[in-house]
Formats: sequence, structure tokens, C-alpha cells
Amino acid sequence: MMKKKRRVSNGCPGFKIERFFRPCLLLLLAHEPSHGYELLEEIRKTWFQNEMCDGGLVYRSLRRMEEEGLVRSEWTMGSSGPAKRVYYITEKGHAALRSWVVHIQSQLKRFEAFLRKYEELLSEKRGKTP
Repeated sequence: MMKKKRRVSNGCPGFKIERFFRPCLLLLLAHEPSHGYELLEEIRKTWFQNEMCDGGLVYRSLRRMEEEGLVRSEWTMGSSGPAKRVYYITEKGHAALRSWVVHIQSQLKRFEAFLRKYEELLSEKRGKTP
């Protein structure tokens, strides 16, 4: 099996955005139950305005989280159109969301420290005269 190459742009490989979908979905479902298409639209609007957002990734993530007991789903009939699968966050999902918040806060501190260090570097370089 060949390993998929990560695209590198100017030396920065970026981050695996797939991992960020899970806490985003859990957060949205903590606000209110929803179906996949609504979740996809809200994710696009809130976190990925100018980026491609793979709808398949949303549904795969929901399916995997359901298998793990983080969400549950049921089919509902609307006033018009076909039945839709509505997703709900579970207690286990709420616990996972809290864990994600702690993790993201920790990562945010690291990123802020990185940016401060970079700003120091830029300030030092601006202060030096050639």
C-alpha cells in the first residue's frame, strides 16, 4: 500500500484538518441535533469559509463517531421530502468535547508562544541596521 504524499507549500506541510472536524461536529451537535447537510453548511460557514470542505469527510466522521458512541442518530420524516438522519450528541460525546476543549486550549497556548517568539525575531531584525 502506497502512503499518500502530503502536499508541502513553501516548506509548511500544514495540519490534518480531518482531526478538527470531530470537535467541530460535537460542538455543533451540543448546540442542537442536526442532519449531515446542515452540519456541513455550518462547518463551512463557521470554520472553513474560503477552503474546500469535503462533505464525505463530515459523513465519515459522523459514522465513525456513532460507532464510538459519541453521537447517535435516528431517521425523521420532514413535512416534505425524504426522511433525514438526525444526529444527537451523547453523554460520551459531551465528555469527548470537554477533552477536545482542554486539548485545543493547550495547543492554542503553544501557538501563541510560537507567534510571540516569531514577533521577537522580527523585532530584533528590524532593530538591526545593515
